[in-house]
Amino acid sequence: MTETSEPVLRWRVRRDLLVMKIVAALAFAVLTVLTLGDPRGAILAGATSVVLAVLAVRDVLAPVRLTADGEGLVVVKGFAGSERLPWRSVERIRVDTRTRFTSRTELLEIDTGESIHLFSRFDLGVPCRQVADELRSFRTGS
Repeated sequence: MTETSEPVLRWRVRRDLLVMKIVAALAFAVLTVLTLGDPRGAILAGATSVVLAVLAVRDVLAPVRLTADGEGLVVVKGFAGSERLPWRSVERIRVDTRTRFTSRTELLEIDTGESIHLFSRFDLGVPCRQVADELRSFRTGS
């Protein structure tokens, strides 16, 4: 029996960003210890360290944020869970672009009618427009 492997596309958090989060969490943990004489500084540094550590743990537990195959998409849901979305449930794939002051933000938006899944460039490791184009091409087979 011959198995056919259908193509699978995956987008994941870049490893260098994960390493930066870990290093920053450690640096803020050290800063927390060094500022124990200043309660406000210690609380601020400690809270920052915890937030960065939680974000790094999420990146370790669920590094792949979006997967596409012939049956549909698998999106990260919650802290480190996932949800399968069949292609028939995906109503729209688009890139939402916002400009505020001098900053431009892009989010990949996958709309199923019942839920909207948003991904940033940091989630996907590549520009959102590139992922949207690849998903549309993959979905239509062109």
